[in-house]
Amino acid sequence: MIIDARFNGPSGSGNGGYSSGLVASYISGPAVVTLRQPPPLDTPLTVERVGDGVVVYAPDGSVVAEAAPEDVTDAVVPPATYSEAVTASEHYLGFRSHPFPTCFVCGPQRAPGDGLRLFPGRLDDGRTATPFTVPDDVSEPILWACLDCPGGWAVSLEDRPYVLGRLAVRIDSQPDPGAHCVVMGELIAEQGRKAQVRTTLYSGRGQILARGRATWLSI
Repeated sequence: MIIDARFNGPSGSGNGGYSSGLVASYISGPAVVTLRQPPPLDTPLTVERVGDGVVVYAPDGSVVAEAAPEDVTDAVVPPATYSEAVTASEHYLGFRSHPFPTCFVCGPQRAPGDGLRLFPGRLDDGRTATPFTVPDDVSEPILWACLDCPGGWAVSLEDRPYVLGRLAVRIDSQPDPGAHCVVMGELIAEQGRKAQVRTTLYSGRGQILARGRATWLSI
């Protein structure tokens, strides 16, 4: 398995959602992925099956990630309309201060057509919302990616940088390229270095397409 350099999160390592989605592609159905270290880019990684899950190793033998089957039924954030998401996105805090401005998913320094450019802004109740135009190269790892950062920005990333530690995702339906969707994020709990969040991908008509539940870790 190789994570292409295009799909970075922090500079020099893979975006947590996209990397987790690649690992999860070795699991049939909904899965949970735990990242044990920053996923290296452009590096051949070894995937080994262990029971009904997989373990991913770096060339030096250290564990990069682990994955196992796990259904996700409770991770649903109440939706906003597409127009509400567009308005919220205009107030994205990452425009003013961003710990990883070249992130494939939410980096404002990524050019249109290169990064996903999801800019989740906060609603009055703390939920985040961002419009999402489905790219031509949509895939399950791309959907895992879009369920990553909108949850992270429900935490105060602009004040205290966090990275993804664990992500569980269920994909019900893959949207067509060019479709206009909405991604929602919500903080569930925060304790010490850990923040628990959930994310939901909606179609433009409000249908749930995918959902995620994640643990973020402050650095």
